[in-house]
Amino acid sequence: MAKIWTAGEIIVEIMRVKEDKPLDEEHTFRGPFPSGAPAIFISAAAQLGAQAKIWGGVGRDKFGDLLLRRLKADGVDVSDIQIAGEGATGTAFVAYQANGDREFIFHIDGTPSANIDFKENGQIPDFFHVMGCSLTVNSKMRSEIEHAVQYFAQNKAKISFDPNIRPSLLAGRSIMEIAGVVMEHCSVFLPGSDELMLFAGGADSTAGAAEALFQRFPKLEIIHVKKGKRGSQIITRSATVDIPIYQIEKTYPIVDPTGSGDSFDAAFVTALAGGLELEKAGALAAKAGAINAAALGPMGGKIKELINKALAGEAQ
Repeated sequence: MAKIWTAGEIIVEIMRVKEDKPLDEEHTFRGPFPSGAPAIFISAAAQLGAQAKIWGGVGRDKFGDLLLRRLKADGVDVSDIQIAGEGATGTAFVAYQANGDREFIFHIDGTPSANIDFKENGQIPDFFHVMGCSLTVNSKMRSEIEHAVQYFAQNKAKISFDPNIRPSLLAGRSIMEIAGVVMEHCSVFLPGSDELMLFAGGADSTAGAAEALFQRFPKLEIIHVKKGKRGSQIITRSATVDIPIYQIEKTYPIVDPTGSGDSFDAAFVTALAGGLELEKAGALAAKAGAINAAALGPMGGKIKELINKALAGEAQ
């Protein structure tokens, strides 16, 4: 069983009931739903059969209870989640627009969800996964994640990284100020198209950006670029593989895209750790992302029920 671990914010999400109801207007919400990009990722990895663990924090409140209960139910090791005696669990409020855009308000920094306490214990995963949004919460969280990355990489673990950093969160800092340490050790990079160009700095094509990153970061082995409705593209130092989208909307409508990228990451990393070839791993990732988008809530997709056959080689 592959060991896949992560660290970062564990929060609840509260969303608008209807589209086109911005967060500066009075209207109804629904939730809370278990959320947080690292938590969504590790939930899906656990459902896919990985030995999954997360470092993070929650409050000693009902939201924290909800999160711990869901992660435990999915098979996640929660022994390194701190339960704070004071402060409320972090939250995110989200509103959707009819065109698919989303508006967020996050309450993470200053809450127990911003607390990570990473300690070296001699145990090493196959993959340690980082979400870029976690690097922007505060300097303490970033420092703890960087410590984990350096320790695990020095002990032969592979580092996977989804930048997931909105430019607004940079607050005047360069992308490498935030993510440089992680990129130095990254083996599997999972950006969107715009993020790839941001990290490459000045490249004029996907191929050019990938080449620039391969030259700059010797440990980088795989770049898996998410291209939305155009599928994704896996680029290595010697090959490129195009992966089509999984058209789940033929069967189920897309209702909530939040968490789809995190589930995509989890399926791809779990497949790599399990020895699947790149094309099959990419197809599995596409399926996981689509399944999550067709379910309400960031962890709503029944990843385990719908994908395990594919991991066992029983599906196309």
